[in-house]
Amino acid sequence: MPSRSSSANGIDKRDFDDNRHPSSTVDGSDTGGLLADDESLLSDVVEGIIERDRRRMRRQVTKYLSFVSAILSSLHYTQVQVNAVSTAAELATYLPVPLFGYICDRFSPRPLSIFAGIIFGLGYLLAALTYHHGSAKDGGFPPAVMVVSFVGVGSGTSSMYLSAVTICAKNFGRGKHKGLALAMPSAAFGLSGMWQSQIGSHLLYKRSGEGKGEVDVYRYFIFLAILLFVVGVIGAFALNVVDEEEIIDEAVSEMERSGLLEDSPFFQRSVLHDSSNGYGTIDSSDTISNSAEADDADLDASTRKSRRRSEDARRKTWILNNETRNFLFDHTMWFLAAGFFAVTGPGEAFINNSGTIITTLYPPPLAGPPSSNSPATNVSIMALTSTLARLLTGTLSDLLAPTPSITHDQSSAKRFRCSRLTFLLGSTVLFSLGQLLLASGLIQTHPSVFPLVSALVGLGYGAAFSLTPIIVSVVWGVHNFGTNWGIVAVVPAAGAALWGAIYAAVYDGAA
Repeated sequence: MPSRSSSANGIDKRDFDDNRHPSSTVDGSDTGGLLADDESLLSDVVEGIIERDRRRMRRQVTKYLSFVSAILSSLHYTQVQVNAVSTAAELATYLPVPLFGYICDRFSPRPLSIFAGIIFGLGYLLAALTYHHGSAKDGGFPPAVMVVSFVGVGSGTSSMYLSAVTICAKNFGRGKHKGLALAMPSAAFGLSGMWQSQIGSHLLYKRSGEGKGEVDVYRYFIFLAILLFVVGVIGAFALNVVDEEEIIDEAVSEMERSGLLEDSPFFQRSVLHDSSNGYGTIDSSDTISNSAEADDADLDASTRKSRRRSEDARRKTWILNNETRNFLFDHTMWFLAAGFFAVTGPGEAFINNSGTIITTLYPPPLAGPPSSNSPATNVSIMALTSTLARLLTGTLSDLLAPTPSITHDQSSAKRFRCSRLTFLLGSTVLFSLGQLLLASGLIQTHPSVFPLVSALVGLGYGAAFSLTPIIVSVVWGVHNFGTNWGIVAVVPAAGAALWGAIYAAVYDGAA
């Protein structure tokens, strides 16, 4: 029987795995025990769990930027190229607005709606194909093609929005609920991204080992192309200005009362030629009237109808051009546009860069913001508060804003009244409070308060975007609303570019 003394001097080979290497201490000596190996194994498990949680956190933080992350990962775009795509879309959204408003006023919102459907469909289809073919290094389309596609997306966004808000202004802008009517398309504009992103994240996603992955960008772009093309086609048939002749008649009456028609030989000549329209405030001699009737009697019915239609179109064009000229030379309009620029510029910069702002509140080695304060949560807060502010300000301005009829109604005169400009100033105060809270330093020490900043910015930004077009329609009328609002709506593009550049310079300087 072998002696057991040999085993007392060391560990038998049956008790030790040859594949396990004993760890060494800092000074190079072997620990020679199982405890150190078990600690190493436990450390690996813990690091794996932490890395898994970090991956989940990163997916949650960047969920609202899934398209950007997909482009960066799949198409290998640089940050400069991604910024070029987003900038092209933003410029195409704002810069053509005066032209689109001109088309709505001179013709109708119908052609603009079908244009929006076509350009939306082509833009998202081209973006889907560009994404599907991969990066340019792998034989795909160059980044310039994606830029062109999002120019179409931006143009489609502005044209579809403007056709909706213009038809609401012309059909409901003379009624009691003009504020709510103009707030509805603005609110829908803000909510559209939320429900469409939910469809993408819950239905059009990539499957991964852990369940739902990122949004399938190709399928999502195809979905948007089909959806928005159908909406544009529906609008081409459904959008119709009711009693447009009455709107033009009211504009003529206002211009006559102001004396602007007395120095217009063209308008006097057109009215005298078609005296049957009955504007009735410009006198004409019997000789001229009899001559016009005699000329019309010599023409057949189709020719007279064509001539009358041509005269009506020329009269409408002259009135709208004159209204545009008066709008541009009205100094109060420029004050309104300057205020709109001052509010929307910082608002756009905050919305576009809220993700990077939040990441600065949780520097390494922190894992990142919690779900209650993630970028996705704050984007949702801004969208909801902005939509709520648009609907509330539109409704409250209808109920509380003074109207000309109040002076003739003693019971209404005793009610509390609040001007729409007061609502607008109140919204800017809320917006300023959010910015001041962000700059005060409180957010840096208490990051959990950041959703309050998002709520204040969303309330002020949404109310300003709702009240400004309402004020334009009330002060300058609805007959030229598309052009007038289109001119004012350009300033957010300049504001976003300026304040975005300021934010980038400050951020890079502090980084």
